[in-house]
Amino acid sequence: MNRKERRRAARRGQTVAVPPAMARPAGAETGADGEAARLCRVAFEHLEQKHFAEAADGFRKAILAAPGLARAHNGLGLALRAQGKPAEAAQCYEHAVALDPTYAAAYNNLGNALRDQNRMADAAAQYRRALEIKPDYAKAHSNLGFALHRLRRFGDAATHFRRAAELEPDNADAHNNLGNALHAQGKLEGAAAAYRRAVAARPTFAVAHKNLGNCLRELGRLDDARHHLEEALRLKPAYAEAYSGLGNVLKTGGKLDEARRAHETAVSLAPGNGMLHQQLAESKRFSAGDPQIAQMEALVCGGPPTESDRLALHFALGKAYADTGDADRSFRHYLQGNALKRRQIPYDEGPMLAAFAAIERVFTKEMMLDRAGYGFPDPLPVFIVGMPRSGTSLVEQILAGHPGAHGAGELKFFSEAVARCRQPDGRPVRFPDDAGALSAEQIAEIGKNYVREIRKLAPSAERVTDKMPWNFRYAGLIHLALPRAKIIHVRRNPLDTCISCFTKLFTRGQPYSYDLAELGRYYKAYERLMAHWRAAIPPGVMLELNYEDLAIDLDGVARRLVAHCGLAWDDACLSFHELDRPVRTASAAQVRQPIYRSSVARWRQYRDHIGPLIDALGADIGNL
Repeated sequence: MNRKERRRAARRGQTVAVPPAMARPAGAETGADGEAARLCRVAFEHLEQKHFAEAADGFRKAILAAPGLARAHNGLGLALRAQGKPAEAAQCYEHAVALDPTYAAAYNNLGNALRDQNRMADAAAQYRRALEIKPDYAKAHSNLGFALHRLRRFGDAATHFRRAAELEPDNADAHNNLGNALHAQGKLEGAAAAYRRAVAARPTFAVAHKNLGNCLRELGRLDDARHHLEEALRLKPAYAEAYSGLGNVLKTGGKLDEARRAHETAVSLAPGNGMLHQQLAESKRFSAGDPQIAQMEALVCGGPPTESDRLALHFALGKAYADTGDADRSFRHYLQGNALKRRQIPYDEGPMLAAFAAIERVFTKEMMLDRAGYGFPDPLPVFIVGMPRSGTSLVEQILAGHPGAHGAGELKFFSEAVARCRQPDGRPVRFPDDAGALSAEQIAEIGKNYVREIRKLAPSAERVTDKMPWNFRYAGLIHLALPRAKIIHVRRNPLDTCISCFTKLFTRGQPYSYDLAELGRYYKAYERLMAHWRAAIPPGVMLELNYEDLAIDLDGVARRLVAHCGLAWDDACLSFHELDRPVRTASAAQVRQPIYRSSVARWRQYRDHIGPLIDALGADIGNL
C-alpha cells in the first residue's frame, strides 16, 4: 500500500498498518513532512485550550499527511480520551508505540486509557513498560501506584507513590496518594506524615486536609483531626466527605448529636453517595417512614455508580430495617452487602486456619513452662482480647473509668514488637513458626519494648489497657514476654458475636466476616485456640468474662474485672457511659449508653437466614 492508498484508507475510517520501516523515532519527528508537523503543533495548542474536537481533527489530518508520525497518533489518543472515548484512544496509543517502541509517554497514556476502562492489570503492565524505558518517569510511577492501589496491592502501590514523591518533592498529589496507600495498610503514622507533606506542598489542598483529618482521628488526635477537617471545609464549603469525616471525629469524641447532624449535612450535599448514607445510618436510629430509607432504596434500584456504593447502601438498609423491626428485609440487605464486600477481599481461609493450628503446636504447655520467667515483669499492661463485637470495647470503657487506668484502645504495639525480632541470620522472626526459638533476651526485649510504648501514652497510669481483639493469637507469648500483665478474655454468645460481625461494615480487617460459613469456621478456630490458652497459661493470668453476665450483673462482674487488674474498687467504673474519652471502634456509640440487654440473643430474629453459620459453628440452637 503506497502513501496515497494509505490516505484513502484512513479517510474511509480503516485502520492503517504502518510498516516498521516507516516508523519515525520520537527524536526524528522534526524531520517529518512540514505540513504534518505544523498540523500537529496546532492540534496540541487546541488540546491545551481544551478544544478537544478541533484537536482530534488536527491530529487526524497530521496522520493523513504523515502516517508514521508517532506523536500525532499519541496526540489523537489524548484528544479522544479527553472526549470520553478511552477504547478509541487506546488504539491510537497502540499505533504510537508500534511506530516508536521507545515512546515512554505513549505507554503511560495507553495505561491511562486502559485504566479508564477499569482494566487495571493491563494498565499496570503499560505503566511498567514506560518505566522500563524511563525509570525516573514520575508520572508513570504515580499512575502505576494508582492502578496497584485499585488492585488492592497497597504495599506495591506505596513503593511507586513514594518514588514519584522522591522524584517530585513538591508534588502534593504524589504525597497524598502515598498517604492513601499507607492508610489502606493501617500504617497510620506514615500515612499522616505523607498527608502532612501534601498540605505543606499545597496548603489549599482540601482533599489532603480531609485525608489527614480522617487519619488523625484513627490515631486518637481528635483536636488536630477536627482542625484539618474544618480547614478542608473552609477551602471547599460543600465538601460532603469532609462533613462525614467531621461527623466521625465528633462520634469518636462522644458528641453523638453533633455527629449525626454532620453526617446529615454530608448526605444532603451528596445524596447519591452510598458510603455517606452508611455513615449516617451508623450514627442514628431509624423509625418507620424515615425518608432516608426510601432514598436509599431508590439508589439501590437505580444503580449507584460503584460497587462500593452499592454494598454500603445494603449495609445501611440492613441497619435501617433492623431498627424498624423488619428482620427479614434487614438480613436480605446484609446478605447482599456482604456478598459484594466479599468479592473485593482476597481472603484465603486455609492459611489463616493453619496459622491457628500452628500456634497450638508451638506454644505447648511444656514450652510455656520451660520459658517461664524469661520476660519483662511489669504490671502496667492489661490486654483485653476476644472476637470483634464481643464486648471488648465495653470492658475497656469500664476499666477506663478507674482513676488509675488508661484506656488506650486498639494498639498494634505488641505485634510490632514481635515483628522487630530477628533470627541469627538477620531474617525476621515469623510468628508462630519461629517463636519457639526466641531466646530469653528476645522475649524480654519484646516485653520491654511494648511497655516503653504504652508508657508514653499515660506516664502516670497504674494500668494501661490494650483492647486489640486480635491479640488473642499472641496470648501465650504475651504471658511469656510480660509475666505480670493481665489478660481479659471477653466472650459472647457465638451466634450473637458472628451476627454482630456480619452486620458491620468494618473500616479495615476482619476479612473472614463477610461470608457466613467462613465466619463460623473462623469462630470455631478462635474458640479452639482460646481453649488451648486456657490450659497452657497459668491460673490467675487470664480472666474470662461473659458479655451476657455484664448485662445481668454489671456491678458484680465489674468488681471482678477491677480486682483482676490489681486495682482498688472505684464506683466511677459503673458510670462508664459518662466517660469523656475517644472511642475509635465500631462500638463508639454503644459505649456512650448505659448497658442494655437488647443485644442479647439478637441472632434469634435472623434464625431463618443463618443456616450456613449455624452449620459451620456446629451450634445446637436449642441450647443458645
